[in-house]
Amino acid sequence: MNILDRKKHALVLFGSPHSHGSTRMLLGSFLEVFRDCKDWLVEEMDLYAMNPHPCTGCGACAKKEACQFPDLDGFDKALRRSDLLIVAAPVYNASFPAPMKALLDRTQRYFEARFSLGKRPPVKKHREAALLLSMGREEDFPVEVCAYQLERAFSVMNTTLRGCAVWAGTDRGRENLGTAQQKARALALEILGEM
Repeated sequence: MNILDRKKHALVLFGSPHSHGSTRMLLGSFLEVFRDCKDWLVEEMDLYAMNPHPCTGCGACAKKEACQFPDLDGFDKALRRSDLLIVAAPVYNASFPAPMKALLDRTQRYFEARFSLGKRPPVKKHREAALLLSMGREEDFPVEVCAYQLERAFSVMNTTLRGCAVWAGTDRGRENLGTAQQKARALALEILGEM
């Protein structure tokens, strides 16, 4: 067995257009815990660089376990081998930015695999997930919206959302950064301790 095959895989979906902004700082705090752990391999997918094609509702995935657009085939492979999925994004208009939303819409392939093609579960390996959000204002509703969207998609992806760390109030600068970083590290330690 290859040494990489023995490691656990964490897949990061990075949904911010700012590679060194608030979302990256929050993600960095979460990943610090995994950098010190030799048993984990972290893979990151930059959704703005990937620019996922939007779902067109064509129905191809209801006939064959695939999507007519191959741009997310790499995501599908990475998801299937992952033990942990980390979704890191800013909040735009009380939800995810467009590339993250496009990826979530494209999880229709897993709904169709289950309900049209009878694959139960459509993704065999179970994984835990963490949600990391940065947002300009301090309010609960966008966090609820983002968590709800993930939980819907995760219901057919054999994925359980374990928790969320939010850096709210970024419009005021780094005022709440320390608290947000502590929450991100605590969530990572909790997940790591139970895996």
